[in-house]
Amino acid sequence: MRRLLQLFTITLFFSTSLTAQISTELSTQENASTNSYVGGYEKFRLGGYGEMAASYMDYGPNRLLPMGSSKMDRGAISIPRFILALDYKFSSSWILGAEIEFEYGGTGAAREIEWHDEGGEYEVEIEKGGEVVLEQFHITKLLHSAFNVRVGHMIVPIGLTNAYHEPINFFGVYRPEGETTILPSTWHENGISFFGAFSGFDYEVMMVAGLDPMGFRNTEWIASGKQGVYEVNTFTSPAFAGRLNYNGIKGLRIGISGHYNQSAKNASKPNSTSHMKNTVNIVTVDAQYKRKNLIARANMVYGTLGDSEALSKVNRRLTNASGYPRTDVASKAVSYGGEVGYNVGSFFGGKAPRIYPFVRYEYYNPMEKTQGSVLADKRLQTSVWTAGINYYALPNLVIKADYTNRRIGGGDYNSENMISAGIAYVGWFLSK
Repeated sequence: MRRLLQLFTITLFFSTSLTAQISTELSTQENASTNSYVGGYEKFRLGGYGEMAASYMDYGPNRLLPMGSSKMDRGAISIPRFILALDYKFSSSWILGAEIEFEYGGTGAAREIEWHDEGGEYEVEIEKGGEVVLEQFHITKLLHSAFNVRVGHMIVPIGLTNAYHEPINFFGVYRPEGETTILPSTWHENGISFFGAFSGFDYEVMMVAGLDPMGFRNTEWIASGKQGVYEVNTFTSPAFAGRLNYNGIKGLRIGISGHYNQSAKNASKPNSTSHMKNTVNIVTVDAQYKRKNLIARANMVYGTLGDSEALSKVNRRLTNASGYPRTDVASKAVSYGGEVGYNVGSFFGGKAPRIYPFVRYEYYNPMEKTQGSVLADKRLQTSVWTAGINYYALPNLVIKADYTNRRIGGGDYNSENMISAGIAYVGWFLSK
């Protein structure tokens, strides 16, 4: 614990020293998402968000050992993401939106398969860790406040973290890990979307590319099922997703979202799943209360997967060279949690900076329930407590530090402790 506290002090100093490197010209707009915000500029704007993080851990990287993660002192430092965002108005009602994401500063270790009519040829390139991803690229047609249309590559707003993924929208150095363990994060797909607002509600419904069940696995459920092996996405069985928010009470937002997809027809090895449907059903409920100096959030994710036993048998027969996970998959996965923080800077007058001590609890299990002969791995059942502080040096520049404790399998396996510090920003650099 003494070493944890020492590194906590060092990493906090490290993150604080980085504030001078962030431009103070960022907009004070708190949420710079190009997914929903289309006002505030006349022709175009350029901005984005980014995060830097450092952590110390007392556990090894492999939790699936007989007693859970091994005891190991190790540190990590990274740039989890750097995003460039662009909005351009062709006219007052036709708008282009785009985001390019650089994850972990590199271009990635890539395994690509040529499209079906090219013989399924594998192409492998090993490069710097991380990846460059087109996170959003869409054209929006504004018709009415209650009904608008968007076509292209866009965020799938399933769960609290996907819908509000910018780093000022959650406490702590890293995104809440429950949702990001069992769902793709940030989830983005090609398709068409309809959205609008009316009488205290806002909504979005969409038809997008479905999931590839060959990517489902024990440790992440469907989180790695996003298509991407082929150069184009299969649209034989599209997914249907939607989100509805209620904003009728000042400071309160309550949201529900859902996702449905018969994923077997989207498999990158379709002959392996032709006897299945692999239906994915996801329902989420979340809420945020933000009033004066108090911020509280809660979320729940419940998901089911059909034919999970049959898919698990397919996975076991795959070769090591396939690049797919050769693990069992659960029929049900669950995540729930909440966080609360209070601005203690308010005790020192209106000009004091915003400083939010916070606490967060999460429970998640990508193998909450299994089917038939598939056995659930209790080492994936995780309860997490995180406590820390968010210091807003500027309205859209935040310095974060926190301590995380994970209880694995109800305490039957080695626990995990982590101390982290980081810095994050969000805003528009240029608008005209």
